[in-house]
Amino acid sequence: MITREEIANVLDQPVYDGDGNKIGDAKHVFFDDMTGRPEWVSVKTGMFGSAESFVPIRDAALVQDHLEVPYGKDQVKGAPSVDVDAGGHLSETEEHRLYDYYGINWDSVLSEAERTDDGRFAAGPGPAGAAGAAGAAGAAGMAGRTGERGGKDMRHAAGTGGMTGRKDAMQREGMRGDEAMTRSEEQLHVGVERHESGRARLRKYVVTEEVQQTVPVTHEEVRVVREPITDANRDEALAGPEISEAEHEVTLHAERPVVTTETVPVERVRMTTEELTENETVRGQVRKERIEAETESFTEDETGRGGKRRGRE
Repeated sequence: MITREEIANVLDQPVYDGDGNKIGDAKHVFFDDMTGRPEWVSVKTGMFGSAESFVPIRDAALVQDHLEVPYGKDQVKGAPSVDVDAGGHLSETEEHRLYDYYGINWDSVLSEAERTDDGRFAAGPGPAGAAGAAGAAGAAGMAGRTGERGGKDMRHAAGTGGMTGRKDAMQREGMRGDEAMTRSEEQLHVGVERHESGRARLRKYVVTEEVQQTVPVTHEEVRVVREPITDANRDEALAGPEISEAEHEVTLHAERPVVTTETVPVERVRMTTEELTENETVRGQVRKERIEAETESFTEDETGRGGKRRGRE
């Protein structure tokens, strides 16, 4: 069980489940109004800590630099949502709903609170009763609450010193011994993550195309040439018999197209990637604390009776 003295080592530390999976970071600790013991821890989950889930801290353990809870990561992230800004308290309905979700018997929680109630108020250093849903309460008022259970008082590291009443409320707001308040606010940190958005590939395949090309072709044809007998060809003309039959044959030639193919490289194709930067607007919600000063002055009117006047800055 986490003690009040260990709360400072819990806040803003990682929270893991029993299987070693990180759930988120511990942000707030809620105390039991009746016993004063840590009861719940809120865990920031989701991308950039956009969600906050409640986990029982009664069975949690502080292991080295992180908090370990006996609940699975998915179970914690699926816990009922609770408005953590609602006055710093868990309502009875919200608390009951959370106990049911985690399988914790509500009656056993009430019995445990009643058993430890008297001892806590007897040993307390100041007025009994931490700030509940209706503010600080006296010991007698808290001792009479046997059938109901108050809300949980949300405190951060500066509000875990065990003081009660108004002093406890001052510590819860971060007030130091010099009566100064620390104002805090959340800052939005936006990062980027790289993920696979698609795939591209080169694929080579074969297609057949019809190609047409015109080429000149030649062929031989027979043409009969008749020439008269002259002194120049007379000897050749009279070389044969005077009257005879003869036959002379000439071989004709013609060209025809011949198609062949040759594979030649024509180009190289490859893929490269280039990064393009675009501006994308991201919106988120951050919480900021505001501090107002209230003044209270006393004046005397004409009748001599004291009057009171309040102001706010």
